[in-house]
Amino acid sequence: MPHIKVMHFGLGPIGAAIVKQVAARPGFKIVGAIDIDAAKAGRDLGDVVGLSKRLGVKVSGDAAKALKSAKPDVVVLCTSSSIKKVMPQIETILKAKCAIVSTTEELSYPTYTHVRPAKQIDAWARKAKVAVLGTGVNPGFAMDALPIALTAVCERVDRVAVHRVQDARIRRLPFQQKIGAGLTTEQFQKKVEDGSVRHVGLTESIAMIADALGWRLDRITDEIHPKLATVTISSEFLAVDPGYVCGIIQDGVGYRKGEPAIRLHMEAYLGSPETYDAVEIEGSPSLSMKIAGGIHGDVATASIVVNSIPKVLSAAPGLHTMRDLALPSFFPGRK
Repeated sequence: MPHIKVMHFGLGPIGAAIVKQVAARPGFKIVGAIDIDAAKAGRDLGDVVGLSKRLGVKVSGDAAKALKSAKPDVVVLCTSSSIKKVMPQIETILKAKCAIVSTTEELSYPTYTHVRPAKQIDAWARKAKVAVLGTGVNPGFAMDALPIALTAVCERVDRVAVHRVQDARIRRLPFQQKIGAGLTTEQFQKKVEDGSVRHVGLTESIAMIADALGWRLDRITDEIHPKLATVTISSEFLAVDPGYVCGIIQDGVGYRKGEPAIRLHMEAYLGSPETYDAVEIEGSPSLSMKIAGGIHGDVATASIVVNSIPKVLSAAPGLHTMRDLALPSFFPGRK
């Protein structure tokens, strides 16, 4: 079997983690890398992501030129949570007729909130005869694909609740900043209002679950509150004094026939005494599942992207989600 030729677009902490996994697994060949950061352009990819060896691939700042030169089978896109921001990048990649696996949260299930961009991406992908997928640990797995899979053994489902609680000290700095760690309550509220502090994906996950269950929802709500430190708490990157924000509490609810049918509760803050993922399904049979220690967000996001690549390359052309893609599993590579 030929090697899968991979290009990496976006080399932040998650993009770098994906590079390290791809570089370590047989059957993949990294053929290019793209980043808008001028400090990374022209350098060897291995040096940029912190590997102990060079990869013989230079980071480029020109996506169109790099795609034309490298001719990858698939591009791993890790640049933004926003569909609007990645649309030009997706168009450039699909013009080069390359499949895409992206960590863009709004791309995980865009048919509820971003209908027109989703239709455009689907049309571009079909024209290019390749598949596009948005995935990650959340959205993409912990709060949508996993509970959907659990309902496969139910004869009736009445309500779904998912809880994701994380000690954010183990997460990367951009994640700690995205949950508002270190801010005053006033700063936190302003950043919530401008969209820079929030978990992106609860609405997408609720819509995915509802569609999988054949439920028509009345509305979806998404509420955000700060978690305040009661003692000084520190991570590798920052320290938070008492009274300041140490993280986020966010609740998404999908209402059906006037009643809450899907509840997604997320807490991510520095110093959480417990980290876990839990799913509760009310129905027949009712199910309760708890993953003690939780699913490590950064490791899992990089892993699900890499493990989804073979499924995306064998999928029909068009825009896909974790709901309709063939179920991914660990991909050890191939020799």
